[in-house]
Amino acid sequence: MFSMTVTPRFYETDALGHINNTVISNWFEAAREPVFRIFNATLALDAWNIILARVAIDYVAQTHYGKPVEVRSWIGHIGNSSFVVEQEAWQDGVCVARGSAVQVFFNYETQKSEPIPAHFRAQLETHVASPAA
Repeated sequence: MFSMTVTPRFYETDALGHINNTVISNWFEAAREPVFRIFNATLALDAWNIILARVAIDYVAQTHYGKPVEVRSWIGHIGNSSFVVEQEAWQDGVCVARGSAVQVFFNYETQKSEPIPAHFRAQLETHVASPAA
C-alpha cells in the first residue's frame, strides 16, 4: 500500500466551507505517482506507457480545511492489459472518499493497449491489497 499526506489549502475550499469535490480527484491522481513510477521510473513523458481509462469517486464524508488528509492507494485488480488502483482519503480517522482508477498499459505509437509485461505485473502484484481501516 502507498500513502501520501496532503495538507488541504484554503483555496481548495468551496462556498460551503469544505474541500471542493474536484480537489479529491487531483489528490488521488497525485497519490498514484508511485504506481506511475513502476512503469516509468523517471516519469519521462516521451516514455509514458499507461493511460487512464476510468475514474470513480464516492464522497462519503465532508473534508475540511486545516487538517491533514492521508491518501491510501493500492492495487485492487490486475487484468491482461489493465489494472485498478483503489484509493481512500482519510481525515481525523474518518474515510472521507473512496475511489478507483482503471489504468491501461498503452502504446502511444499504435494507439492500442498491450498486455502488461511480466516484470511490471510482478511489481504491481506486490501492492495488491484490501482496504485497511
